Amino acid sequence: MTREAKTMTCAEFQAHLPELIGSGEDAGNHPHLQSCELCRAFLADLQTIAEAARQLFPDVEPPDEVWENIESALKKDTGSADNHSPKAKLEPQPE
Repeated sequence: MTREAKTMTCAEFQAHLPELIGSGEDAGNHPHLQSCELCRAFLADLQTIAEAARQLFPDVEPPDEVWENIESALKKDTGSADNHSPKAKLEPQPE
């Protein structure tokens, strides 16, 4: 990091934080945090909130039959001349 990063104010660091996190960099290694307890606590709070949010909506892989049903519906639909609108393609077809 540059000398400017070491002399950032809290407001400057916090304004830069979304970009820093979005870049995939480890925000915890930022030089400003070495000397700023307030921003270390702020970052820790954000990380706690982000982890709690991930737990609210865990990644769940749908059962194989879901993908099979989608594939089957798509195969059926490509052979049907009755479906002219995109909306009709999304609606379940009578069997």
